[in-house]
Amino acid sequence: MVRHARPLVAQGICYGALDMAADAAATADAARALAQVLPPGIAAWHSPLQRCAQLAQALLTLRPDLAPHSDARLAELDFGAWEGQRWDAIAPADYDAWTARFAHYRPGGGESLDAMLQRVQAALHQAREAPGDTVWITHAGVARCVHWLMTEPPGTLPGAAQWTASAPAFGAWTTFDLERG
Repeated sequence: MVRHARPLVAQGICYGALDMAADAAATADAARALAQVLPPGIAAWHSPLQRCAQLAQALLTLRPDLAPHSDARLAELDFGAWEGQRWDAIAPADYDAWTARFAHYRPGGGESLDAMLQRVQAALHQAREAPGDTVWITHAGVARCVHWLMTEPPGTLPGAAQWTASAPAFGAWTTFDLERG
């Protein structure tokens, strides 16, 4: 599970499905580090958002044996009308409504966490069924979903207080054992 490099967005801006590039130098650094540790021929999938596709392309340049494929199920949460807004500009009542109904609320009219968990679960199921290892180039939210799905009882939905799993830093990765989760 690889997180894209730092996106080119101002600090404090809400972004999930907002499509923007990542820092080119940081992307190149991440691709070089990743290229050294991935086994030959590993299945590679990436979010269609530019910041992930950029890292997938940089990795492919270094490792032609990998052929990353885009998968919309690996995209970050869609914050709807909140996308591109400063977090501190979102009405406190809207933010409170989200935290009160964390798994089911659609922030900014976008996507609920429950819907995101379902799409990530479908991608996770496919990865578990495939032979060999898989690398995903994706987002912090997807990494948190995978962590939740692999550590919590099936069908359990998080509240805001339970959604605390850390995610890899920008350009870094974590490993999950799909057979144990």
